[in-house]
Amino acid sequence: MYDYQKNNIYFAQVPGMMEELCEQELIELGAKNTKVSYRGIYFEADHSIIYKINYTARTISRVLAPLKSFYCNNANAIMKTAEQIEWEKIFSLDQTFSITSSVTKSTINNSLYASQVLKDGIADYFRTKTGKRPDVNTVNPDVRFNLFIEKDKAILSLDTSGESLHKRGYRLLAGEAPMQETLAAAIIRLSKWDGEKPLLDCMCGSGTIICEALMHYCRIPAQNLRKNFGFFHLPNFDESIWIKVKAEADSKIRPLPKELIYGSDKSQITIKVAQENLSRLPFSENVELAGQPFQHIKQFENGVLITNPPYGIRLGQRSDVEVLYKELGDFIKTKCKGTTAFIYTGEPTLRKHIGLKTSKRIPLVNGKLEGVLLQIDSYEGSKKAKYQKKGE
Repeated sequence: MYDYQKNNIYFAQVPGMMEELCEQELIELGAKNTKVSYRGIYFEADHSIIYKINYTARTISRVLAPLKSFYCNNANAIMKTAEQIEWEKIFSLDQTFSITSSVTKSTINNSLYASQVLKDGIADYFRTKTGKRPDVNTVNPDVRFNLFIEKDKAILSLDTSGESLHKRGYRLLAGEAPMQETLAAAIIRLSKWDGEKPLLDCMCGSGTIICEALMHYCRIPAQNLRKNFGFFHLPNFDESIWIKVKAEADSKIRPLPKELIYGSDKSQITIKVAQENLSRLPFSENVELAGQPFQHIKQFENGVLITNPPYGIRLGQRSDVEVLYKELGDFIKTKCKGTTAFIYTGEPTLRKHIGLKTSKRIPLVNGKLEGVLLQIDSYEGSKKAKYQKKGE
């Protein structure tokens, strides 16, 4: 038996600064005895919960199933462990594999070297058994393994997710400096938007925030477009349970009402990219997109504004960015009465140029970029939600 079969303990890798948020989602999905660690969460779960988390979780990156833990202070320890695992029960000779390693405070201090040694160990195992070896594919392998070594203690795991869970499948095209899907989902979760008020992204770019908002409201599983998962390769994978879990999650999908989600961007080309990405999701025809700058929106009252303005990567001069943030602040103050705004920026010092008081500042990471989510509450709205474009 492998480690995960003995104790039902798995490890969820999560984006930086999102450990607590991801833990909450894992618990909601049925995880037990959660324990937050650096960039991840240990938790207990059975078959169905592992399948459910991989299929529906919006904020986590991967779920690892530990196969074997061992003392590792040299390459021979990795090779010896590789000899003890029946790899053919996990994947076949004609399938490809890849290895991701990370090492810290250990005798083996190079992650690439650790991966190479494990790769050789797996190859030698198959060569001894069959006279042939499987191929490595670092881009799109059939099965992925993870080797983590800390203070000479190693954990070899199977990646039950396969491709990173931030890849939903709808974003085949991206604009400049795109927001990761997991971050967009986290911001929507933090905003507590539930569809009772309209949502606007006034600088929507390639549409990640509005795509995640649609999936959130419609209860579309985060991996609804995905065909393959790493847990298909678990030795005790139960297809009947997977089919049941998927059917139950899919049965909760609901349609998107019109006049609930809006997106705009000054670039017509970018709006076409957003439309293309949205088109891969159900009910996308009910999302209203406009190729116009937010300065041309007449009003957006009593709603929720979520946006990720440019912060230097997508605009050239610092002064241009500062002017943009000032104009965004003016827009919120004069045209968004009764609206709560959530603004994510990768450059926290730009906050002061908005010129409005923030009720919350939440540090969040977008890839390798440390940013902050700002909450601004605009009061004194009318009783009814209103969205009006220029010319209406």
